[in-house]
Amino acid sequence: MKKRPESPHCETCGARHKSIFCTLSPDEVNDLDASKNCNFYDKGQVIFHEGNRVNGIYCVSKGKIKLFQIGNEGKEQIIRFAKEGDIIGYRALLSEEPLSASAATLEESALCFVPKSQIMKMIAENPNFNFKMLKMLSHELGEAARIITELAQKPVRERLAETLLILKNTFELDEKQVIQVKLSREEIANIVGTATESVIRLLSDFKKEKLIEVEGRNIKLLNIPELTRVANVFE
Repeated sequence: MKKRPESPHCETCGARHKSIFCTLSPDEVNDLDASKNCNFYDKGQVIFHEGNRVNGIYCVSKGKIKLFQIGNEGKEQIIRFAKEGDIIGYRALLSEEPLSASAATLEESALCFVPKSQIMKMIAENPNFNFKMLKMLSHELGEAARIITELAQKPVRERLAETLLILKNTFELDEKQVIQVKLSREEIANIVGTATESVIRLLSDFKKEKLIEVEGRNIKLLNIPELTRVANVFE
């Protein structure tokens, strides 16, 4: 039987210092630790479903998460990712609306669930926490507007190049310049907003142009400046 991992404690959790909870006082950290509970997920497991309601937020203690919507034809559209230190489910909680996206794990993950009562207490009592929450919401709105514009206006080749850069910035590269997340061709296509066949063909083109190397689900970036030019973005 697989041994159940030990639940993380907020005081010693490395992800907390990357998260919205980094400015909490020691007493607030203790309150947070006492209020939350931690769940462990296998790769590919759904955390929550689009359209449901949530009574708290999830903080990623370990692992990588994709957030996605299902279109009218049942096709998945990945809208963003979450990694260690990120929180998910907060927009629906604060707006008191159903979840606008589903969330599933890309690898074995651990997420801590913090109930609404604790979040509202920190918002009311900690101005720094309140400001960070507002800043995060504002950033998410800006990103949503940018994605809508680019899906409507950018060619698929540019969108794929930009997607590779986004994955680099989100998950970073290892010492061999390999993006530290393993996605299927279908998942990459779901980010770009195109057919899987188009992504396979364009990845092959990028490989021929010596922009990337591909081995299974590992993608190595060989020429980031040229990828940036192809993506028509400015870093």
